[in-house]
Amino acid sequence: MSVLVVGSIALDNVKTPIEEHSDLLGGSTSYASVAASFFAPVNLVGIVGDDFPQAHIDFFKKHNIDLAGLQIVPGKTFRWSGEYMWDLNTRETRSIALNVFESFEPKLPAGYESTPYVLLGNIHPSLQHHVLDQVKNPRFVIADTMDLWINNTPEELKRLLTRIDMLILNDSEARMLTKQTSLIKAAAQIRNAGPAYLCIKKGEHGALLFGPERPVLQLRAPIRWKTSTTPPAPRDTFAGGLAGHLASLNHEKISFDSLRKAVVLGSVLASYNVEAFSLERLRTLTKADIDGRYQTFKRMSQFEVIG
Repeated sequence: MSVLVVGSIALDNVKTPIEEHSDLLGGSTSYASVAASFFAPVNLVGIVGDDFPQAHIDFFKKHNIDLAGLQIVPGKTFRWSGEYMWDLNTRETRSIALNVFESFEPKLPAGYESTPYVLLGNIHPSLQHHVLDQVKNPRFVIADTMDLWINNTPEELKRLLTRIDMLILNDSEARMLTKQTSLIKAAAQIRNAGPAYLCIKKGEHGALLFGPERPVLQLRAPIRWKTSTTPPAPRDTFAGGLAGHLASLNHEKISFDSLRKAVVLGSVLASYNVEAFSLERLRTLTKADIDGRYQTFKRMSQFEVIG
């Protein structure tokens, strides 16, 4: 089955204490779509300007990502510039230019509205609602959000929670959204507001998965698989891998166990992503690489109780 991915597509300028790169492929849709494509067909919805490099479009096509929903309009593509500190987790935004993304209105091409799995990238909740108003009977809807929307559009975000099956956010955002210091209490409050499942990301320390079948499961997947000099992979890579795996199962109903494996596979994709800037490592990644690292993680996670 297919995954509908909606979000931003950007050109990024990234600086670290060691390296600096310009015009990198970025944006939530880019990372999520490529990650999901390792497991399932992807229907991409996004907007770029006429300055968007053809090489990036060819890269999407190479991953068999359907681009009927890609709007190419006159003007400049959304651009982000940022600098990462020595820990590679702390960053400062140098500049943001929304450009054509400022007028983005997600429009689903014919056939996209029946895509069974939907991944709503980190965009304004009103745009996420606009997508959900167009889809028909999706099997599973995943949404990402951030502190900006939690602070500035709380009512729209609250309504969004009633329309999705799973929310992804990080630990500080979960506390911000609920005003709870305990992540267990924060998760319960969020799930009571709508989504059956919740994933709280904790950066290189893994993720917490909450669902109706079990209270909590912590997974520490190999985000920092080897010494890296690149910024952390966006959680869009994680979310895309998660959504793609779920779509590949063709299950009528998602279970906690299937989500548990999806979380690990999403983390495996992210662990590869940190090995190079932008999506460069994903260009050479194979399904065999993903399967191999997943099996290694399984062996790392197993233990036998003695006595």
